[in-house]
Amino acid sequence: MAAMLLLLLGVGALFCSSDANQAYDKLPETYRKGVDLALEKLHSHAGIQHHFLFLRSLEKSDIEPGFDVTYIYHHFYLKATKCEKGTLDSSSCHFRNDRPLIDCAVCYKTFGGEMEQEPKPYVHCVHKPALTEDMAAVRVEHCNALGYSSGAPTLLASTGTK
Repeated sequence: MAAMLLLLLGVGALFCSSDANQAYDKLPETYRKGVDLALEKLHSHAGIQHHFLFLRSLEKSDIEPGFDVTYIYHHFYLKATKCEKGTLDSSSCHFRNDRPLIDCAVCYKTFGGEMEQEPKPYVHCVHKPALTEDMAAVRVEHCNALGYSSGAPTLLASTGTK
């Protein structure tokens, strides 16, 4: 009986730990590249002590003006885990509930499914409580300018998925 209870607890822990990566795994590959870029920049800051993972998307849009080019805009949350920064295998990292979410917006151009370095990808992440309406407006302006610099319609005017 005790062995069965221990087995059930172990299986339950396995499913709980996989929930942290489940939302990320459901993202299309082009959106994952932006999340990866945001995580790379976040984890490079000296003040960050915990490992962060993708939590959920708030807004996604993309424009395909043709010639295998796509402009991506992705607004999402990252959440701290109980793992230390630099953790390579995040499959056993559980989300913390005592840290604020990180609110991120990224926009970038892809060609053939690969992120282009020109125009430079834009990444803006801030603790959610510190995000102001002005900051959000600057994000939108910057991402719209990204599309206009190449003659494409604005990213935020497209009807992407939420």
